[in-house]
Amino acid sequence: MDGEAQERFREFVESRSSALLRTAVLLSGGDRHAAEDLLQNALIKVAGRWNRIDEPEAYVRQILYRQQVSRWRLKWRRREVTVAEPPDTGATADDSAAEQRLVIRAALARLTARQRSVLVLRYFEDLPEAEVARILGCSVGTVRSTTHRSLARLRAVAPELAGLTVPEPMPGLSPLEVRP
Repeated sequence: MDGEAQERFREFVESRSSALLRTAVLLSGGDRHAAEDLLQNALIKVAGRWNRIDEPEAYVRQILYRQQVSRWRLKWRRREVTVAEPPDTGATADDSAAEQRLVIRAALARLTARQRSVLVLRYFEDLPEAEVARILGCSVGTVRSTTHRSLARLRAVAPELAGLTVPEPMPGLSPLEVRP
């Protein structure tokens, strides 16, 4: 990679890393360390092909999804994730949104990796079913049935989502609301 390409890659990483890390955290079920590893591996792959990539963000996201799919296909044993409890202070609008994100992240962590991947792609990334099927290497019917079963399981394992109102900055989340 020449100096100019290296500088463009550096700018891309600086400008898009936080958004890509959020996606990786969702895909990894809230495990920030696993998400950082996932993103780092994806960026290493992109760096080697940087001069041949037309849309780097789409390419990185596809690598993230495929790596996560590979992880759940390997059926690695699920490790326990310990998380510090947030401080109990007076709630503000920002605290409420942060609390909702934690509840959603914890609920997603209770799903299988495949279920989580389908929901993240469909509702957090707002991708159409055909694109999700292409990324995950399955049929559109499989995406539909997995989405249906994933939402049903989410409602069963996370009753705390019932009545949860989704803040405006997270528009793709409304289908995850649990309705009686």
